Amino acid sequence: MKVAITGATGFVGSRLVQRLHGEGHKIVVLTRNTTFAQKVFPSEAFPNVEIVAYTPNASGSWQSVIASCDGVVNLAGEPIGEGRWTPERKQEILNSRKLGTEKIVEAIAKANPKPSVLINASAIGYYGTSETATFDETSLSGNDFLAQVCQAWEAEARKVKDAGVRLVILRFGIVLGNGGALGKMIPPFKLFAGGPIGSGRQWFSWIHVDDLVNLILQALTKPEIEGVYNATAPNPVRMADLSQTLGQVMNRPSWLPVPAFAIEALLGDGAIVVLEGQQVIPKRTVQTGFEYKYPNLQPALTQILN
Repeated sequence: MKVAITGATGFVGSRLVQRLHGEGHKIVVLTRNTTFAQKVFPSEAFPNVEIVAYTPNASGSWQSVIASCDGVVNLAGEPIGEGRWTPERKQEILNSRKLGTEKIVEAIAKANPKPSVLINASAIGYYGTSETATFDETSLSGNDFLAQVCQAWEAEARKVKDAGVRLVILRFGIVLGNGGALGKMIPPFKLFAGGPIGSGRQWFSWIHVDDLVNLILQALTKPEIEGVYNATAPNPVRMADLSQTLGQVMNRPSWLPVPAFAIEALLGDGAIVVLEGQQVIPKRTVQTGFEYKYPNLQPALTQILN
């Protein structure tokens, strides 16, 4: 295959490129920063990777590369868990997803021949937060800021169906691997200062990065996969259980809770990402016959940390 990827230098995207490249596929990396992308994917190690400069929120000549691709994976978006959510930051978070997806869909609509599939990232923030409810792919959306972002993001992606292109929307849970959210949790545990964040009762719906990459590959290669799928492991946990399991795997105590006010002081509104969660079940994903390598948290953390 030949696959175009946005967000390819990120935590998930770089793993996806490595996997596709290892299987002999060609990859077009659409990036705002070609110098950085060339460092991440040096040509001698990644001869099948073509790096193309693009402006995510503007039409341009970059859109023509889509015509030669079999599939497009759109992972781009400003990080949500870093820094305070000022009004400007919230606008960036929204625009990077809404406008970025709009321009990808526009490129697909112009393409001749067209790619056969668009795989578009979304997030479990779509459902809003709850300590008691359980959500699957049929659940209604929430009404907080992140839910509104996901609705706008997915609405832009759905327009690709007007061009007759198969659409798969993957609502990502918290992705566990070397880096990402876990990378920020490990240092306190190493210093014997780890513990649950906030009340510890909030749900933590997660997925191992290898399972997420496998899910994207399944979506690329199986034409019967279409619509919305939760990209989460089938066994979500509460924050207190996550902390306890992380402490066990690292052979460290997990007795020092991080108070909610400390996270709020650091992240402002963005604290909702870690202080409030949602219990998300990948009902449709399991129905496809997808086999998780890491359905349970302890083996996932053990693999990552070892």
